[in-house]
Amino acid sequence: MQPTVYRNVAGIDVHKKILAVVVRREEDGQVRYEQRKFGTMQADIRHLAAWLQQHQAGEVVMESTAQYWRPVWHGLESHFPLHLCNPLKVKARRGRKSDFRDAQRLADRWHSGDLEESFIPGAEQRDWRELTRARVQLKRMMVVVRNGVEGLLEAASIKLSSVASDIFGVSGWAMLNLMAEGETDVKVLSAQARGALGKKVAAVEEALAGKLRPAQRLRLKQRLEQVKLLREQVKEISDALAEAMRAHTVILHRLTKIPGIDLAAAQELLAEIGPQAAAFASASQFASWVGICPGSQESAGVCYSRRSAKGNCYLRRVLCQVAWAAIRTKDTFFAGLFARLLPRIERKGAAWAVAHRIAKVVWLVLHNGVEYQEKGPAQPNPRTLTRKLRRLAAELARVGLDAKALLNEQLANPLSTPEPSTGLA
Repeated sequence: MQPTVYRNVAGIDVHKKILAVVVRREEDGQVRYEQRKFGTMQADIRHLAAWLQQHQAGEVVMESTAQYWRPVWHGLESHFPLHLCNPLKVKARRGRKSDFRDAQRLADRWHSGDLEESFIPGAEQRDWRELTRARVQLKRMMVVVRNGVEGLLEAASIKLSSVASDIFGVSGWAMLNLMAEGETDVKVLSAQARGALGKKVAAVEEALAGKLRPAQRLRLKQRLEQVKLLREQVKEISDALAEAMRAHTVILHRLTKIPGIDLAAAQELLAEIGPQAAAFASASQFASWVGICPGSQESAGVCYSRRSAKGNCYLRRVLCQVAWAAIRTKDTFFAGLFARLLPRIERKGAAWAVAHRIAKVVWLVLHNGVEYQEKGPAQPNPRTLTRKLRRLAAELARVGLDAKALLNEQLANPLSTPEPSTGLA
């Protein structure tokens, strides 16, 4: 969609401490430029807004330089239509670059409709993103701490991870806390085993035969305290998200009906896309923005690569996880789709194709407000079955078997097994 053309367009080259601003003005068919530098403090941004209003700027376009564009965006979004562009798409040639030239180029290219803007949601959705992305980061930190604890136990010859599937599970967590308090008796430690782990006490006792030195015990205690803090913070963020998205509970419920999507994944999808996915005109456009559809690297009529283009890394991660979860479900369309693709594509590629299909379904659920209906495993295409039958017939013919006669014989006598022909007279 081409942007609406305004007579006066302001371009801002954003830096950490300064803003280079150029206003493109058209008067009597002549293009004139007004330029000025501003600081990045709140008072400076207020002066910038007043200066832009004085010069009757209709639109403002800027680069997405690191995080430095955010204060400018927040200070101007209530006064002007704002647009954010990827700096790689407006990069100047070496030796032809200056701050005001960059700002002028932004204004000129936006005025001509030559720039593609980034999707920046509203303030409420930005708050959702802040919480969901922070929760993902906290969970990653928890994995780092878990790996550190496992390395600490290995250094002390304690092989707990060899017998317990999760050392931070109910049994493993109780044993780790006792070890951090100084307990060394393997009988006392193995008594904390629950569930399936409680059925292999001898193996647990053998795995706990190592001993922590005082320095290692101190590090274990500190890491367990880190995990407790991280768990509390994750819970606080989850509670805050539940409250912030209370008005969209029905939408979250519709998303969780899709195989592989739990509440946390539904919250992340809603935070990244929006309640109605209004920024995307079609499911294909949404999949392209995410970067989860096949790409194209074509030259001289030859496509050298179908590798997916870069997109929203947060959505790519959650959709990939959702795809692997959907693949493991039973009697669902996505599990059947994966099984049908697997003979022709490697596992990762087939899972990526499933993620692509799930992305389109998510767009339909949000944009059209429909419910997901499970139709069962994906049925093979009749044309695919026909091609497969022809391929099998050709393979049988190569070893001297008549496929048609063999099929008729099998139908007449299903229990008989024909002898393969040698093809010799």
